[in-house]
Amino acid sequence: MNSRNPTAPGAGIELSRRQMLIGTAGTAVTAVLAKVDNARATSNTKTAAQSPPGNHVTFTLNGRRVALEVDNRTTLLDALRERLHLTGSKKGCDHGQCGACTVIVEGRRINSCLTLAVMHEGESITTIEGLGTPNNLHPLQSAFIKHDGYQCGYCTPGQICSAVAMLDEIKAGIPSHVSSDLIASSTVTAAEIRERMSGNICRCGAYSNIVDAIQEIAGGEA
Repeated sequence: MNSRNPTAPGAGIELSRRQMLIGTAGTAVTAVLAKVDNARATSNTKTAAQSPPGNHVTFTLNGRRVALEVDNRTTLLDALRERLHLTGSKKGCDHGQCGACTVIVEGRRINSCLTLAVMHEGESITTIEGLGTPNNLHPLQSAFIKHDGYQCGYCTPGQICSAVAMLDEIKAGIPSHVSSDLIASSTVTAAEIRERMSGNICRCGAYSNIVDAIQEIAGGEA
């Protein structure tokens, strides 16, 4: 059959191979763009509908009042490091097992990776940055330098924060597994310090120097 027969269906329409390919490609691109637009619209709708709940939290950080809007799932450690840019508190295991993230909350030492920022509304928080400055070191910071109580230094902020709160526990007469009655004792032994600091890991193994530094401030004996 003659493809140019004027009586044949589609008579008068002639397409070159090039035009046919261009038309097909255009149709395919249009379909893909439509799918992309639909996917974006769906994604935006899901994002709006599934945005995580957040809360306003206010606390005193190193003597300064701080207010934040945070995702309810944000840990205190992440709020300190990522939102407030206080990177002294370190993220080590992120499971509360190494003590590198130790901070002081209301006078008690805690693992900041295991607590949520929204749980500390109205509380007072102290990090390593709030204990001393390069020109005005906390006595324990000076003792750590004097006794070389660190090597890589990664765990040191947590070690010092933990030691500061630990010495306050001893002053308050809070017992440990080593000593059931600290009030009757005027000295702090190395065994007492090791027991109370056992939650703070030093992978470099500077434990003996750490104990020496703490003992100097505690006025204890070996």
